[in-house]
Formats: sequence, C-alpha cells, structure tokens
Amino acid sequence: MEEPKAWIPVDSAMMDKAWKEGMTISENHKMLAKSNGTWNGEVTMWMAPGAPPQTSTSTSVTQSIYGGLYQESKHSGNMMGMPFEGQSIMGYDNMKKEFFSTWIDNMGTGVLVMTGQYDDASKKITLTGPMKCMNGQEATMKEVFTIIDDDHQTLEMYGPDPATGKEYKNMEIKYTRKK
Repeated sequence: MEEPKAWIPVDSAMMDKAWKEGMTISENHKMLAKSNGTWNGEVTMWMAPGAPPQTSTSTSVTQSIYGGLYQESKHSGNMMGMPFEGQSIMGYDNMKKEFFSTWIDNMGTGVLVMTGQYDDASKKITLTGPMKCMNGQEATMKEVFTIIDDDHQTLEMYGPDPATGKEYKNMEIKYTRKK
C-alpha cells in the first residue's frame, strides 16, 4: 500500500487562488456550450456483436447551467419499444484537468459516471467509467463523443459483450441540430 503524501497546509491565499481557478469558465466549457440547443438523434443499438441493429429516433435538449460550468442534456425517445427518458450532466473539472459525464435514465436505478480527455486532432471526447452488469460483475463503459461541426455530433457507446465480456460498440447516436 502506498504511503499517504504529507498534507500541504492551506492558507487563505492558496484557497482563494484555487477557488477562482475552479470556478473559471475555460475554453473547454466554451466548447461544450456550442452544443446548446435541440438535437434530433438517429439511434442504432446492438444487443450483442453481430446482432441485427435496432433503430429509433430521439430528441435531446442541451443547455448550460450554473453560469456555464456544466451542461445538462435531457433525452427522450423509444428504446426496445418502450418510452425512454434520460439525463446527463457533462462538464470540465478545472482542478482535475478532465471531462466528466453523469447519466441517469428511466431504464434503471443506477448512475453512470465517466471521466476522460478531449483530443483536438480528432475532435473527440473519450470517457470511461465502471458499470455493474446484469451478471453482477463490474465492467468498463466507454463513450466517444465526436464534434463533427456546429450542427452534427456523434455519440458512440461501448460496453461488454454479454457472452464474452469483451468490449464492443453497442450504440451509436447521430445527432443533427434542430433548426
């Protein structure tokens, strides 16, 4: 087990500086804010690798909240023939220097929390986080959010193959901004 690092005393100047840095709108927050608006989604899901795709449509409404520090998205549509509602909060943590996303929906009682980085060359935010699977085991989920242009985005989700546990692409949503 690793030894804990020595505590660095916090004085008022250090606290003030860190607080200001933590609550400052960064270029990453401004980039996320470009996604504000209403989006139509073309949803494709695969229940297992090689399974026939299930398709549906969705709508997402995205807005900046808390002065632009976070972005809230509310999603609605149909999933497997049932009404679907979901909500995500996305942001950039200035202190940790990473993006984060939370996800809840009406198809379960858990919360998915993922963190990751933005790659400027590919215009992608890649996030990963743990999820409890139907078999009780923990697996890693991966989300790849691609900013194609101001009016088009793609969200890809990867999770464990139900039979083998190996990662596969289980969902893709192609978003188009509603005009």
